[in-house]
Amino acid sequence: MTVEGELLWTPRPEFAEASNVARFQRWLRRERGLDLPDYDALWRWSVNEIEAFWGAVWDYFDVQSSTPYHAVLSERRMRGAKWFEGSQLNYAEHLLRHEAEAPERIALHHLSELRPLARMSVAELGGQVRRLATALRELGIGPGDRVVSYLPNIAETAVAMMATMAVGAVWSSAAPEFGVQTVVDRFAQIEPKLLFAADGYRFGGKDFSRTAEVRRIAEALPSLQTVVWLPYLDAGAAAPVAQARSWASLLDRPAVAREAFRYERVPYDHPLWVLFSSGTTGLPKAIVHSHVGALLEHLKLTHFHFGLGPDSAMFFYSTTGWVMWNLVLSSLLTGGAAVLYDGSPAHPQPDLLWKLAADTGTTFFGASPTFIQMMEKAGLRPGERFDLSKLDAIMVGGSPSTPETFAWLYDCVKRDLWVTSQSGGTEIASGFVGASPTLPVYAGEIQRRMLGMDVHAWSDDGEELVDEVGELVVTRPFPSAPLYFWNDTDGRRYQEAYFDVFHGPDGEDVWRHGDFIKINARGGCYIYGRSDSTLNRYGVRIGTAEIYRAVEQIEGIADSLIVCCEQSGGRFYMPLFVRLKDGAVLDETMIRAINARLRQDCSPRHVPDEILVVPQIPYTLTGKKMEVPVRKLLMGWPLEKAASRDAMMNPAAIEPFVALAGRLAAAR
Repeated sequence: MTVEGELLWTPRPEFAEASNVARFQRWLRRERGLDLPDYDALWRWSVNEIEAFWGAVWDYFDVQSSTPYHAVLSERRMRGAKWFEGSQLNYAEHLLRHEAEAPERIALHHLSELRPLARMSVAELGGQVRRLATALRELGIGPGDRVVSYLPNIAETAVAMMATMAVGAVWSSAAPEFGVQTVVDRFAQIEPKLLFAADGYRFGGKDFSRTAEVRRIAEALPSLQTVVWLPYLDAGAAAPVAQARSWASLLDRPAVAREAFRYERVPYDHPLWVLFSSGTTGLPKAIVHSHVGALLEHLKLTHFHFGLGPDSAMFFYSTTGWVMWNLVLSSLLTGGAAVLYDGSPAHPQPDLLWKLAADTGTTFFGASPTFIQMMEKAGLRPGERFDLSKLDAIMVGGSPSTPETFAWLYDCVKRDLWVTSQSGGTEIASGFVGASPTLPVYAGEIQRRMLGMDVHAWSDDGEELVDEVGELVVTRPFPSAPLYFWNDTDGRRYQEAYFDVFHGPDGEDVWRHGDFIKINARGGCYIYGRSDSTLNRYGVRIGTAEIYRAVEQIEGIADSLIVCCEQSGGRFYMPLFVRLKDGAVLDETMIRAINARLRQDCSPRHVPDEILVVPQIPYTLTGKKMEVPVRKLLMGWPLEKAASRDAMMNPAAIEPFVALAGRLAAAR
């Protein structure tokens, strides 16, 4: 049996020496006179000399800007940091910059349950982006305008995103399995001018029409001026709104030469996209990143921590509603290819994604621990069935990994394999802790803190912890921190989300991410799930407020509370607790109604594992639902450490949860 921390793999010397990390170290020695002999020395320099590090990243990757920057970082502060002030650049231009040198190189492999595997060269991709961007300009879309998408994970969505960025507009995306209210809660905040929408999608062999949903979404967004309609599920599907423009009509125009096209190079603080990460109260957080922040972070991430290059192909199973979709497309920054798939990961066969990896020559494969567990239960051994000779690395992400997950990959996929577990978030569009191809792999362990990320484990008192579980904090600024939250005019919501708990010795901001982390003496990291009440189920964060909004519309429900508990083997237990109105009964009819409402208004991932009746929902004296204490109880914490009765509005309300925690502990 594999145990936590067991050595599983050591990189071959030639593999480590050929890595982008090693190349960067040699460049620093040659160009900067810095002798940083190993990854740990490189990391220490990157967080102690953050201006020098990020300036080196800019130079090493030859970032293209119309104007020089005044300073790498105007001052060392977390909120309001100005990175590369004075620069003007475009993220999409860098995604497609390799077109000139290798126009026939594959940029996209794309497969869905509706379409066979196809490929698109970087010249074809660039050509479609330029034609669509030109059409967007003709429609009046320009810098700062918001463009939103309700499209599946297909090539058209990638083209739409890049074209939006190319003209300086601001991109945001929701997956088509999201219900109407979930989409409107997101998009209404940013008042989009144009919506890309498809008529539906296929999952697990079943078709899901979204025509009616698109109509309702459009009606709920008064700022919309244009809907671009993509009949994907049914080629003959009519647009549900008047005066919609068809996708085909926008692309039906003469080619636009690369030399003749003008990317909108925007200032350092211009918004690139709005990503949504749900909080526990109110609407989902509308997180804004900049072109320059995302570009610098993704150049670092894809090259140094994913190990990608011109001969790479990156896949991660994702939907368009998750930041991992954006990160898959960021692989184009390296000159490599992105691999897209839309549909069930196990239909029609459970090993479908491994076949896709073989057919596309995937070098970097990503999936959740839950997916790996599903493979193990099915008794699959992909390495024996498919040619995975090009596969160098597997990233297990989205939730904490286990030693058993690592062991299965080495036993059933490939012995010589760089298995990485990485952890970050939508908030930063990247990772805090991750991998280096120059280091060994230990079971269940994330190899190191990422370059430029000054990550630590802190106690509740703000003391540094080693070999103990604490709060994940970041003590120095980094470029991909959010510019701001949309409509958060006074910055209060941003402040409360990350900076209200910890402060440095001089009162400076310290980022508290909301994850439990352990960093051992050699620098290896372990993530132990959420320390706050945001739900993280199968790698997708879900705001409790979204669930309450839907559930409490059900007739007979007076109040509710939901938590998500990580379990061994990548599993989750997400119970929903409800307080019923007088005379109401939680019968099968009500359970079906609750689940249907969550599936329709939110997504299938919002459906709980169990629904339980409690006499009262516990609240604090300040009127907040006690989600964090309940979650801690159910994960085995004693009551005296999970909650203070003196801080409860009604101390008796916690008793049913204490009793449930006891039953769960006895059943383990």
